[in-house]
Amino acid sequence: MKKTPIQLIEELATLDVAALQKRHAAFFGKEPPCGHRQFLFRKLAWHVQAKAEGGLPASALELAKSIAMDTPLRVRILTNAGRQRAGKPLDNSSTTTIEPAHDARTPLPGRLIVKQCRGRILK
Repeated sequence: MKKTPIQLIEELATLDVAALQKRHAAFFGKEPPCGHRQFLFRKLAWHVQAKAEGGLPASALELAKSIAMDTPLRVRILTNAGRQRAGKPLDNSSTTTIEPAHDARTPLPGRLIVKQCRGRILK
């Protein structure tokens, strides 16, 4: 008897990291990019559900690609980590910092400013 997607996902929830990695390799034909149990479970569960329901429509995939191409910051952590482990140059990657939205020299709104003067605390 064929298992339903819910049964397959419940089965995935009981597996350990090594078993999830084997399932990933069998499903995608390559080793998983990391050994994080929750990541592997969620990725496999999403693909089980997408396969049963038909996946995303082509229009949604194209919209996601266009949004990703227009964003100034693209995170390539897994790709770069794999390239770095293999000793390959980090092509097509950029390093950036995320600036806070406020000036770090000023307190955030709603904060209480407290000063100490001659052993007394002033508010």
